[in-house]
Amino acid sequence: DITTSPTYNRVKDDVWKLLGKLPVGRNFSRAMGHKLAEGMKSMVSSSSNLFEALKIRYFGPIDGHNVAKLVDTLTDLREIPGPKILHIVTVKGKGYALAEKDQTKWHAPGLFDKITGEIQKKKYDLPQPPKYQDVFGHTIIELAEKNKKIFGITPAMPSGCSLKYMMEKMPDRAFDVGIAEQHAVTVSAGMATQGMKVFCNIYSSFMQRAYDQVIHDVAIQKLPVVFCLDRAGLVGDDGPTHHGAYDIAFMRCIPNMIISAPMNEVELRNLMYTAQLDSTTLPFTIRYPRGEGMMPEWKTEMKEIEIGKGRKLKDGKDIAILSLGHPGNFAAAAIRELKNDGLNPAHYDMRFAKPLDEALLHDALQTYEKIVTVEDGCIEGGFGSAILEFM
Repeated sequence: DITTSPTYNRVKDDVWKLLGKLPVGRNFSRAMGHKLAEGMKSMVSSSSNLFEALKIRYFGPIDGHNVAKLVDTLTDLREIPGPKILHIVTVKGKGYALAEKDQTKWHAPGLFDKITGEIQKKKYDLPQPPKYQDVFGHTIIELAEKNKKIFGITPAMPSGCSLKYMMEKMPDRAFDVGIAEQHAVTVSAGMATQGMKVFCNIYSSFMQRAYDQVIHDVAIQKLPVVFCLDRAGLVGDDGPTHHGAYDIAFMRCIPNMIISAPMNEVELRNLMYTAQLDSTTLPFTIRYPRGEGMMPEWKTEMKEIEIGKGRKLKDGKDIAILSLGHPGNFAAAAIRELKNDGLNPAHYDMRFAKPLDEALLHDALQTYEKIVTVEDGCIEGGFGSAILEFM
């Protein structure tokens, strides 16, 4: 490419320096030279360029699948001083025809037969529980049909978080704002100032990008935005960039923020129902994991959950297990196994990391000698830290 070649850029710089040495009119000459160069580019370009208008050198677009060309271009760009943009065009799924044809389906397909393209799903004899994502997607429609103030917002994750169902059924009330988490939070805040109940669905790890907006645009104003943090905890095949390990810690320190986590699909529905009530006037976080829940029969009548109210699932002796969210199911399974070892822990599903159920905590701390906390997040600042702070 002539615009990245060392010779072209050396001549360009020499002309620029020469114009700067003129005894009269050097600034005018440089300005005219720049406009002339831009005019010539515009003649051969399909559109004007924002970056060049900002005095940032723009190169491209080039074929990102031509590795040799890409290496040569990057090598040339190293020698060009100043800020620059390289526009690289690629095709998602390049080289696999099925993936090129349906980029959404093949974004994260799991195991599949590379010859036939058949996605390999496990086969079960009994009905299986739905994904938490689909429970969210169908429940928000159910709520929105009765509450006209409900809207849905997601930043480029309508399929992953299942807001796509609402976007299909209620296109004027559910919006994909693109890969712009900060904008998703701010527009949710703006709608909340006008009395809307906005469910802002963002992957837990991606909410880190919008932390400033959560604090300044939502929490300080005490706006009742509902943050549905998908992919909370470890996410399996989505990989380490998607692990939602920090949301309890970074949300818990924000004033006016409610933080909840459902143990199962019914609890998710009940928390969503609670969050959209007019009596809920503060920011409300609901965190839940990627993938399947626990209950095939999940579509029950929704009920309000008292904010900050947990539940005691089982009495026991000596040990109390305090769990938050979906990991409570693993705790329940462990308790059943511990019977074989002669241990009989009590089990509390705390539901809320903030505010804590202080009455339930007093009951556990006064009754049992040992306290074990179970959560799917970082230790520092997490649910267990909240219990220690209370103690």
